[in-house]
Amino acid sequence: MAVLLQHLKLLHQGKFSPPKDYSFSNGTLSPANEKEKVAYDQVIDCSNYLASKGWVDLRCGLGEPGQEYRETVASLCAALQAGGFAKAVVLPNTDPVIQSKTEVTFLKAKAAAYLQELVILGAVTKNAKGEDLTEMLDMHFEAGVQFFGDGTHPLANADRYLKILQYLQKFEGTLFDQAYDPLLAIFGQMHEGEISTQLGMKGIPSLAEEVAIQRNLDLLRYAGGRVHFQTLSTAKGVDLIRQAKKEGLKVTADVSIYQLIFTDADLLSFDTNLKVQPPFRGATDRAAILEGLRDGTLDALVSNHQPQDYDSKFCEFDHAAFGMAGLTAFLPAMEQLAKELGWELLLEKVTSGPEKVVGQSADSWTIFDPTEKWTYNEKTNPSLSSNHPWFGQELTGKVKYCIQKGHLIQIND
Repeated sequence: MAVLLQHLKLLHQGKFSPPKDYSFSNGTLSPANEKEKVAYDQVIDCSNYLASKGWVDLRCGLGEPGQEYRETVASLCAALQAGGFAKAVVLPNTDPVIQSKTEVTFLKAKAAAYLQELVILGAVTKNAKGEDLTEMLDMHFEAGVQFFGDGTHPLANADRYLKILQYLQKFEGTLFDQAYDPLLAIFGQMHEGEISTQLGMKGIPSLAEEVAIQRNLDLLRYAGGRVHFQTLSTAKGVDLIRQAKKEGLKVTADVSIYQLIFTDADLLSFDTNLKVQPPFRGATDRAAILEGLRDGTLDALVSNHQPQDYDSKFCEFDHAAFGMAGLTAFLPAMEQLAKELGWELLLEKVTSGPEKVVGQSADSWTIFDPTEKWTYNEKTNPSLSSNHPWFGQELTGKVKYCIQKGHLIQIND
């Protein structure tokens, strides 16, 4: 099938090209040749659309195996497609934990039926409890796993962290690390500050993240290796990564997009959908994260998609599970940040930025309308979970088409 995409602005080498006609034929997108007479099967007016390489998400939660009521491979791939993502790193926090070639092989077989590329993160400790090490070498050499980490669980044991770095160097593997001290964060519900005091809730201090990043960078200096720090939330954390990069350490880092949308003041409503880990911080931390994105300290924006069932969120705040379903509303979140950061930088943080961490992706494209309004509800949400504060609201920014593995896919309203 031959399709003509008229007046499309495509991001190339960090800048949008002037509106131009593109032809999709034989599974590839290329500039249309006006001299060639082609009988197109479909003509799409893209005057209001922007396009970039297919997006990459470095942090997605999954329920399958064991918690299919939260998210299956099928529903995750559908949510990725609707959100504009061609590739995603899947966290190991399932039941059982993805900690051996058996679970990896199972997920790869399930994912093979879909167009989205799932990069599986293998757990580094058994059941992601931070104690006994998993068979990382077996997962790599027998099942092809290149990226490792305990996902939503921090690696608090310094000796284990050191040994993990040493093991991963045998095949140039990368450790994904959500760094925070669990004892400093124990019983915490939100950011420790004026708002938590006002609400009478136990806070999670910025120190919990900062001391963990500092310690883990010291271990990296000692042992060598490569670490990708996930979901940074504090000004000092960003600065520590900035200094580590200047020093030449092999580090990259990302931030959850919703850290730039919400602050701890939004929790005055006691909306459990705003209970996330790491928690929303204050305006000073937000400003530091924005600067980290601008100067390249932070390489990627992630959805930090953590699907939860209804009962996990419809309860008292203290008892609610952490996490927000971040895929379906990812583009509207970017739209809210476009005036501050610009579309060029935002798209860099979901394309070339994350590719520095997980490598080049297959040829794919995401085409979206940054101005289209739509309602986030049961009809438009392909995920099995709806734990997002914007659920039921009208949002701006809609993915229209994806080109993945040679297929042009229209995203249904």
